[in-house]
Amino acid sequence: MKRLYCRLYQRSLQLASYFLPWRKPILLEGENSLSKLPELIQSKSINKVLVVTDQGIFSLGLMNGFLKDLTRVGVRYIVYDKTVPNPTIDNIEEALKLYQENQCDGIVAFGGGSPMDCAKGVGARVANPRKSISQMKGVLKVRKKLPPLFAIPTTAGTGSEATIVAVVSDPRTREKYPVNDTALIPRYAVLDPLLTVGLPKNITSTTGLDALTHAVEAYIGRSNTKETKEFSRKAVRLIFANLYVAYSQGGNVKARENMLKASYYAGVAFTRAYVGYIHALAHALGGFYGVPHGLANAVILPYVLEYYGEAVHGRLAELADVLAIGSLGDTHEKKAIMFIAAIKELSQKMNIPQTIDKIVDRDIPLLVEHAWKEATPLYPVPKLLSKNDLSSILQRISAANKEEI
Repeated sequence: MKRLYCRLYQRSLQLASYFLPWRKPILLEGENSLSKLPELIQSKSINKVLVVTDQGIFSLGLMNGFLKDLTRVGVRYIVYDKTVPNPTIDNIEEALKLYQENQCDGIVAFGGGSPMDCAKGVGARVANPRKSISQMKGVLKVRKKLPPLFAIPTTAGTGSEATIVAVVSDPRTREKYPVNDTALIPRYAVLDPLLTVGLPKNITSTTGLDALTHAVEAYIGRSNTKETKEFSRKAVRLIFANLYVAYSQGGNVKARENMLKASYYAGVAFTRAYVGYIHALAHALGGFYGVPHGLANAVILPYVLEYYGEAVHGRLAELADVLAIGSLGDTHEKKAIMFIAAIKELSQKMNIPQTIDKIVDRDIPLLVEHAWKEATPLYPVPKLLSKNDLSSILQRISAANKEEI
């Protein structure tokens, strides 16, 4: 009965989604496209913006030219730079206070997924001053229009500039959960590859595999549309062609540009088609241990794909075809296995660990509970897994590491 309920819930949500106000952000793309944003903001009669970022971005000076140009066109700003990885409710409330005290009328998210999640959370609270973030957890609980939101990604991975999702952590409960609402899709996004040229190798690799996880989970799920499948295929093709180049040749602007576009495509795909157990487990690890989201996804991805077994062989075989992996007479199973092997090979070439050493056996039941609550019944996964299944996956991710030690 539980399985039937999950599938009926997912099918109902899929049907309802055709009536939702889906949209994509207006894009500014290419080298130096960031320089066009200040005048765009000014043209929208916005007087003062809250710029949400983190201390790393702020200290690197990546925003200096942008802030100077805001002043030049007469747009005032206040910067919130205390966003942490896996942004917290406290981050959102602190930034919200700045927004209100300074009478801002627009929000700029400048950074990776964490500043964008924080900025979306601020927007949701501005739109719903009587609702806490925890009260907006889940699906379609924001509902009201946000202040103008401009997203400037400095990593190629989260795709948050295109999504309905803000992921929030609550250190008090060690929980990490998504807020999902079409109102959270930014109005404008800047895909400027020059902002990603200086990314460290480990950030390039893990955020790139985060984007791959988005594309793959969207593609193998059961709520795809023709458009989401096409965007997933485009993302997979671009990631395999460009991620290692961006990782090994950090100054390759074209590879950086292609990775930003891949991340965007994957974001558009999963915001409509959803993700699955990989993300649910990654969020649990992020909330519990502070494991960076991209790293968690990168490690978990092949384990879950293998665990799904024949339920995903057909779809993974199609993605293998996108990459021209395998031969004409190969079975779906063989192509799927080769596609997973290609993911592992790419991961190993970029020195991404195969296990997560922070997992403690006694924590696994609680990790499973958090992941289960997030995924069930929401995510239209290709195969419904039990709590025992999720526990087994986590034990595999941690057990191999213990054996190596």
